[in-house]
Amino acid sequence: MVKEIKPSGRLKATPLGGIMWGGIEMEGVTVRAQDGRRYRGTVVPANPSVHVNRNIATAERSADTMEIRLDARTTSAAETRALGIEVGDFIFIDPRVETGEAGFIRGRFLDDKAGVACIYGAFRALAEAGLWPAQDTAILIANYEEVGHGGAAGWPFPLRELVAVDMGAIGDGQNSDEFSASICIKDGGGPYHFDLTQKLRRLAEAHGIAYRPDIYLYYSSDGTAYWRAGGAAQVALVGPGVDCSHSYERTHREALLHTMHLLARYLADAGE
Repeated sequence: MVKEIKPSGRLKATPLGGIMWGGIEMEGVTVRAQDGRRYRGTVVPANPSVHVNRNIATAERSADTMEIRLDARTTSAAETRALGIEVGDFIFIDPRVETGEAGFIRGRFLDDKAGVACIYGAFRALAEAGLWPAQDTAILIANYEEVGHGGAAGWPFPLRELVAVDMGAIGDGQNSDEFSASICIKDGGGPYHFDLTQKLRRLAEAHGIAYRPDIYLYYSSDGTAYWRAGGAAQVALVGPGVDCSHSYERTHREALLHTMHLLARYLADAGE
């Protein structure tokens, strides 16, 4: 969002959720003014020209050192405000989604777009098979997952089990990959419920679903928010493996399909 309109007319931004500033450098954006007008721009470091700033290559990238260069004729805060832009306006990063013949999917914010796709795919699979969820089921797609309180409220009835759907982060020391469903055993909010996690692992193994158990230390989910809000249900966490989280992310169709399959099997499972 717009945090400040600088004397130069450029914008200082504040992130919603986590973002890696170096990962969005030189990315195109759209700024939406309060009256609905939209302006294109670019995320750039302050004083970005290598022919002017000899230290730009090694300079820190942060909210304090990056700015939005508007594609509008403005050289002052007053001229930018005359465009209708004000503090609190939203800034949208270009998603740049690409799908290729190799099955990879690249884009911004696959966390949580990929998760929503998996939920939709699971229910579509049940519908095409003429099946219904074995239990009363609610779906909550929260707008506030990235800021930490999605899943804390909004459920239409008390829950016995909650399966949160989020990405499986990939990197050094992680077990997840881009071709499998990830089942999170523990994250920054603590361990997930043992019995429900084991149920998901048994379903995956029984139906040939590729999955990877993993632990994410710098991460929490809607399930964590639900627990912290006083929710008493068993909570588990699954999702497709996603590379380069909070930057220009990538996953593979196989990870989506395996996650969809696992969710569909979970929904159709009548339990003991």
